Amino acid sequence: MPTSVPGICNRRGHRRARGGFTLVEVLVTIVVIAIGTSIAVVAWRGDPRADPDREARRFAGALEFAAARAQARHETLGVQATEGGHGWRFWRRGDDGAWTPLARDAVLDAHALATGLTLAPLAWAGQPVAADAVLPLRASGRNEPFAFVLRGDATALTIAVDPLNRATILREAG
Repeated sequence: MPTSVPGICNRRGHRRARGGFTLVEVLVTIVVIAIGTSIAVVAWRGDPRADPDREARRFAGALEFAAARAQARHETLGVQATEGGHGWRFWRRGDDGAWTPLARDAVLDAHALATGLTLAPLAWAGQPVAADAVLPLRASGRNEPFAFVLRGDATALTIAVDPLNRATILREAG
């Protein structure tokens, strides 16, 4: 008569299945649930660029950064709403007075807005400006106040920059 340790082998010498799950099985289940939840959250929130408030904050930060960079590097920079108002672009003015687009800068690279959002210049030095105008940010830091308007489906935000290069975001009433 064979002897065995209780709970390990049955009479025929086969291992008996134990109840419960292994640690690996539990961890795999948790990872699968986490991935599914992440996908659901992204799908529920949609395109984060479509949030007008977030885009206005991003643009305001880029404007303040560009003004500080212009002073630090003693260069004249400019900002412009791209054609059709679907984004923005920063420019550098050369010694010959020509504007060249800034490239290879994580903050000042051209930026495209999500579908449904548009950006347009509102005013420079208290006067209306053309839709394709490049608004300068001088090396001296003495800039005229200017403003852009960012429009979404049901909202309009004004990004205003004062002579001290501080950007403010104002929500239009309505």
